[in-house]
Amino acid sequence: MQSCEISSDSTDDPLSSGLRIHRQPRIVVIGAGLAGLAATKILLKNGFTDVSVLEASDHIGGRVQSVQHGKATLELGATWIHGANGNPVYHLAEDNGLLEHTTDGERSVGRISLYTKNGVAHYQTNVGKRIPKDLVEEFSDLYNEVYELTQEFFKNGKPVCAESQNSVGVFTRDVVRKKIMLDPDDSDSTKKVKLSMLQQYLKVESCESSSPSMDEVSLSEFGEWTEIPGAHYVIPEGFMKIMELLAQDIPSHTICLRKPVRCIHWNYSAQHQEVITKSSDDNHNENNHSSQPVMRGHPVSVECEDEEWIMADHVIVTTSLGVLKQNHEAMFSPSLPEDKVLAIEKLGISTTDKIFLEFEEPFWSPECNSIQFVWEDEAQLEQLAYPEELWYKKICSFDVLYPPERYGYMLSGWICGQEALYMERCDDETVAETCTELLRRFTGNPDIPKPRRILRSSWGSNPYIRGSYSFTRVGSSGADCEKLAMPLPYANSTKAPPLQVLFAGEATHRKYYSTTHGALLSGQREATRLMEIYQDLNSAETTKPNI
Repeated sequence: MQSCEISSDSTDDPLSSGLRIHRQPRIVVIGAGLAGLAATKILLKNGFTDVSVLEASDHIGGRVQSVQHGKATLELGATWIHGANGNPVYHLAEDNGLLEHTTDGERSVGRISLYTKNGVAHYQTNVGKRIPKDLVEEFSDLYNEVYELTQEFFKNGKPVCAESQNSVGVFTRDVVRKKIMLDPDDSDSTKKVKLSMLQQYLKVESCESSSPSMDEVSLSEFGEWTEIPGAHYVIPEGFMKIMELLAQDIPSHTICLRKPVRCIHWNYSAQHQEVITKSSDDNHNENNHSSQPVMRGHPVSVECEDEEWIMADHVIVTTSLGVLKQNHEAMFSPSLPEDKVLAIEKLGISTTDKIFLEFEEPFWSPECNSIQFVWEDEAQLEQLAYPEELWYKKICSFDVLYPPERYGYMLSGWICGQEALYMERCDDETVAETCTELLRRFTGNPDIPKPRRILRSSWGSNPYIRGSYSFTRVGSSGADCEKLAMPLPYANSTKAPPLQVLFAGEATHRKYYSTTHGALLSGQREATRLMEIYQDLNSAETTKPNI
């Protein structure tokens, strides 16, 4: 996968007659994650032979990153298949035997994904006391009741009151607090514990949403995200197996690794019809690609950071929303239309990181499936944001990885938002020590040893990712996902060749944003969009009347 070869032009293929291109259309896919490989697989399967994938990093996978650890595979990125019925990722895994060794416990069925549905979550306070199970269940029922209310605004078109500021966090905090304070049966100390648990639940929720805070998540749009029925499944051999399945029928020369893109020049032929550099012929003779742009009738030119220019008829961009937010001004020439830029700016993406800690022996009891951190001094806080030196207060929990026969004695911690970026700046030793102190403090066990090993993700500081996954931020809507997905140039705005730049990736899927199946389906959507336009044009060619 180290070289990127472009197929020679063909004139004897039925696909060649579309868009006045009497050759195979040249397609460049940017990104070898789920969306990019799904698009490439569909295109190759349907007769498009001149397809290249440009991947900035040194491996395929995007936000899928499986790390081998002894007998186990640890997921730094995507971990669960969310739902089964009609989920293409689930069917891909099931049809290829990837779920044969998934234990019954790993088919987590709750709204929040866990490594096992068995066992009990231990809610521990910062003074080392465990909150009684019946109190936890009582609060959980209350919280879930209010969570259901947050879904109604979108699903039932319910108007959002001004007091909520159209924020899931503000609304949830306000309603739950009122219900807690009005309960005549609870003592003041019980009410304080429940108010503290509310803050912890909101931290968990923001990790699930990959938002800095649930205060930033749009209340009016929250219910549009669609859950596929069924359990959450772990793939024991690693989510990377899904990537390998997608890649297995893609010729190795098609995928070019370590190939970051600097700029996509679209509407290129219209702008540069007369611009052919003096040395272009020499450059072309020396190389299949030109180090300078050469006009050969392609409307798009992809400028890579290694100074190579690759001409194309269509480019499918699958870069993350985080990368688009940071780089869109430099990444597209001419600039993206204002409404697409606005969609990029309005939609949200943040960082959710995992911290894996491996211990020689478990210090937790056999029935414990997670350790949840409840800070009693946060009961009345309005904002769950911390200065850099207190980044660890955003860690909401450590889940126990099951089964121990596979993972050993392993915990997986969760942290999100700006605090995750603070964590990423620390070295392993600092993070391991800090997490150990937290565990000692919350469990009340001062003898917990330091972990024998630490492994953690760093999605926020990865220059080719810049975040974990997207969410609908206050002020944005599903319409912004669709605007982000709209190909360029817009169909009604120009007579230039259509579908020059297409967009895929989880953030472009209105119902399934933030998921692996949303990413995969978005790649298939854009490949199908290209297939259909060539089928329509070919059909028109064959039915032209003789004059």
